[in-house]
Amino acid sequence: MQLATWNVNSLNVRLPHVLDWIGKQKPDVLCIQETKLTDDKFPKEAIESTGYHCEFFGEKAYNGVAILSRTTPDQVQKGFLDAQDTDSKRMLAVQLGPLKVINVYIPNGQEVGCSKYIYKLDWIEKLRRYISEQHQTNELVIVCGDFNIATEDRDVYDPEALAGQILLSDEERAALESLRQWGFVDTFRLHHADAGLYSWWDYRMMAFRRKMGMRIDHIWASEPLASICTHAWIDIEPRKLEKPSDHAPVIAEFSLEV
Repeated sequence: MQLATWNVNSLNVRLPHVLDWIGKQKPDVLCIQETKLTDDKFPKEAIESTGYHCEFFGEKAYNGVAILSRTTPDQVQKGFLDAQDTDSKRMLAVQLGPLKVINVYIPNGQEVGCSKYIYKLDWIEKLRRYISEQHQTNELVIVCGDFNIATEDRDVYDPEALAGQILLSDEERAALESLRQWGFVDTFRLHHADAGLYSWWDYRMMAFRRKMGMRIDHIWASEPLASICTHAWIDIEPRKLEKPSDHAPVIAEFSLEV
């Protein structure tokens, strides 16, 4: 099984890129963030014509998550169980046979200490609590998406200059570490120890060309699933396209059928 996550930064704009990529890569599951579309505007027919089932949960101009899968999910969860109608559309979970896939777009937080930053920390705690209440560590669970946090200094092009800033602050890393300690493994780091491997580059300052990036998009697997993870990588080719997303797809492969 091949699973990918990709923040497309507007599915309307990036739909041709997505259709081309899934046609070439053929993942079994693709988790998308920042669709920026209400559900009635989601390009369901265009995606389904390629052979994928799609579940989506979105809002106008902001946020939005979707999961494309070759098989139809057994269960679908849109948002947290205690979600309010006014909550941002940031979490979508599906059950695919024995596998639970939780697709998240963790809030950016804007600036350390501000109200949006506090909301980010609270949201991560809510995610941790949801997973703890719904799952056991011996189950096959993936949480993936745009985490908006570089978990280690080797995930950042200049950790000294950016230390303590948003996406790198101690509080954000501690919150995410609390989630990881539930029983997750960073699948990318199972196969790559090197620094300088990134999934996001700012549009400004020619950051992609200058390799000024961060690894903030992740695929974390429960330990039983991590033990059968055979490969993981970042596909930077879509970032080279005209009008690209500022994120690149992250992919992991598992010795599993769904």
